[in-house]
Amino acid sequence: MNTASPDISAQEIAELAEAIKVSHGFDFSDYSKASLKRRIVRVMMIKKLSFADLKDNLAGDPGFFQYFLEEVTVNVTEMFRDPAFYKTLAREVIPHLAALRQVKIWSAGCSSGEEVYSFAILMDHSGLKNKTFISGTDVNATVLKEARKGSYNLRSIKTYTDNYQLCGLPGSLNDYFTTGYDTASIQSEWKQNTVFSIHNLVSDAPFDQFNLISCRNVFIYFETALQEQILDVFYRSLSPNGYLCLGSKETIRSDKFKKKFKPVNTKENIYQKISF
Repeated sequence: MNTASPDISAQEIAELAEAIKVSHGFDFSDYSKASLKRRIVRVMMIKKLSFADLKDNLAGDPGFFQYFLEEVTVNVTEMFRDPAFYKTLAREVIPHLAALRQVKIWSAGCSSGEEVYSFAILMDHSGLKNKTFISGTDVNATVLKEARKGSYNLRSIKTYTDNYQLCGLPGSLNDYFTTGYDTASIQSEWKQNTVFSIHNLVSDAPFDQFNLISCRNVFIYFETALQEQILDVFYRSLSPNGYLCLGSKETIRSDKFKKKFKPVNTKENIYQKISF
């Protein structure tokens, strides 16, 4: 492909989504079209593929589909990302979780695990570490391998440390890591009571009852119909009076689900399940 800036039409995006659904069972049809287009074009540019070549590779090469999935799904995360969220969680939610015999947390779309370990550390500071169990899920198997390792480059650790300090937590984030030549690895103690597994929010069913579900900075990539579908998964996955945490730029737009969740903090978009 000679052009440096390939383009694809809305019809071609729909064709590609249908072909992927038939070949691999992964449904992109309700993803944000603008976001999906940007990422498909990026793959075409990197691999120097025409649209026809892209379709052929996706249909006939499972390895290429895995690469495509990793490029198209969004994997942007940090430890203690958006410190105001963690401060709000510590102030307005965790005191209610403290009364429970066991606390179960689901980090949906956890990417390389930074949010899971952030929750583990925050729950330790709240005195709830030993009764907290955290599930991190993602559709991307490659980033889940990174999450299980819990090793991050030192450049990232600097950013994570700044976030930690902005949360107002005591001590240093470095206390939770073992530092090597160019990476820092989360200490094994903080991997206890955590589990990482593949879960597709689009097609997989609820798999447990959680007291808190976090799915931040993910909804913005989905169309309204898919947002409702995923909200239903979260509603059914939450225990009575459980909490749902969305990103600061995301909110529950559906009238149907506005009746099923009450706002706890509108700035950080934290909601509580209303049980009927």
